[in-house]
Amino acid sequence: MADATPHGSGGPIRVLPPPPDGNLTVSGGVGGITVQLDELEKGAGKLSLLAEQLAAIEAGLFAAWQELGVQQDHPRGTGTAALMAVWEAKDAVRDVRQELQRISGQVRSCRRDYEIAESAAHLQWRLGLSDPDVEFQKHVDFWRTGFLNGDATEMLAADAVLLLPAIEPVIEENIPSLRTGTVTATREESVPIDLDASPAGLLQRVQLIEARGSGYIEVIEVDTGSGKAYIVVVPGTQVNEADGGTNPFDLGGIVDGMGGQSGYVNAAVIQSLRAAGAAPGADVVAVGYSQGGIHAMNLAADEDFLKEYRLKYVLTAGSPVSRITPSPDVSTLHLEHRTDWVPGSDGLPNRDARNQVTVTMTNDLYVRGGEDAGLGPGHSLTGYEEAARQVGASKDPSLVQSTAVLGGVLGAGGAATATRFVLTKTPPPTVPKDRRDPFSGRPQPGAR
Repeated sequence: MADATPHGSGGPIRVLPPPPDGNLTVSGGVGGITVQLDELEKGAGKLSLLAEQLAAIEAGLFAAWQELGVQQDHPRGTGTAALMAVWEAKDAVRDVRQELQRISGQVRSCRRDYEIAESAAHLQWRLGLSDPDVEFQKHVDFWRTGFLNGDATEMLAADAVLLLPAIEPVIEENIPSLRTGTVTATREESVPIDLDASPAGLLQRVQLIEARGSGYIEVIEVDTGSGKAYIVVVPGTQVNEADGGTNPFDLGGIVDGMGGQSGYVNAAVIQSLRAAGAAPGADVVAVGYSQGGIHAMNLAADEDFLKEYRLKYVLTAGSPVSRITPSPDVSTLHLEHRTDWVPGSDGLPNRDARNQVTVTMTNDLYVRGGEDAGLGPGHSLTGYEEAARQVGASKDPSLVQSTAVLGGVLGAGGAATATRFVLTKTPPPTVPKDRRDPFSGRPQPGAR
C-alpha cells in the first residue's frame, strides 16, 4: 500500500487492510475501505448541509439586525442592547458555520487522499513496482506447498481456457469434457430435515448433496413464520467418466459458469424452484462450493432469475467470482483460503462493496506423505466449513452485518423440507466409428 498526506494533517496516512479476526482476514461489507470512504463523503455532505442551514439563519439574523437599526436611539435596555445581542448571535452562528465548512473540507480532502493512495498502490502493482497481488500470492502459496498433481494440472488447463469464452466452440470441439448444453432438472425426493441456517450449516448441506452422486442439487423450503424462503444448494466440480458427458457440473459446467453466465445451469435452477413450490417473488438464498459458487453468484446477476425471485443472499466457498457483479439488493459472503488457488483463478480480487464481503483464511496447511492432495487442503470443503463457523462467531462489523442479513431471510432454521433434483446435460452427439481416433476412441477434431 502507499502513503498519503492529507491536507491540513500533521503526518502521513497509511492505507491498510482491516486487521485480521483470528486467522480470518475480512474485506468488503460495512467495514470495508470503499464503504468507509463512502461514509466519509456522506458525512462531509451532512456537514455541508448543516452549514447551508446555518448560513440561512445567519442571513436572517443580519436582516433582523438591520430592521432593529431604527431602535438604536431608544433607551439602551430596549435599543442598543437589542442590536448588540442580535449581532453577537449572528457572529456566533457564523463561527459555527465556518467551522462546519472547514471540517467538511478536511473530510473530503482525507477521502481524496485515501483514493489517491489506493490508486497509486494499484498502479504500482500493475507496473510491477510493489509486492505481488493477493490473487497472485494464492497461486504462489499453492505451488509452494507442493500440491502439483494430475487433478490440479487438469483443472489448471481447464481454467486457462475458461478465460477465453470467445473460442468456446473450438474448445468444445477439441476437448469434449468442456462441452456445454441444455440442462434439465428431474425431481427425485422430498424429505423433512432439521436445518442449521448458519453459514457452516449451509455448507454442510453442500457436503450432503455431493454425497448423493453426480448432478444433484437441493432446494430447501423454510417456513420463517412470516412466509416461506428457499435455499438452493449447488455442488462443486464433479469429474466422472461414467457420467458420459451428461453431468452439468463436470468441467463443461465451469465453461457454462465463467464463459456463459451459467445460462444452462441457472435455467434448471429456476425449473427446480418452481417444481419445489417456490412462488414468484419468494425469497431465495443460494449456496455453492467451488464451481457451484460460480453458478450461485451468477444468479445474483441473472435478470430472468431476479424478475421471478428475490435473491437475498449468496454464500460461496472456494469460488472464483470476482468478475460477477451482484445486484445491489443481494448480500454476498465469499470464503477463501490463502493457499487455495481456485478463488484467485479469475485474476482479480473480489469487490470491496457494502453488499459483498470476502473472508480469507490465513492459516498454514500441509499434506502428509502419501495423502491425496486433490486441489490442495486449502480447497477442502471441510476447511471452509470451519471458516464458516468462525464467521458465525466473529465480532467483525462486516461479518456481523452479513450474517444478520442471512438470519433475517431464513430465521433460526429448524424444521424444513429438502427437495433433491438431479440435473442432466444433453448427452454428446454420437460420432461414427470412422470419425473416431483409432487409439483413444475419442472424436477426431471436426467430427460431429
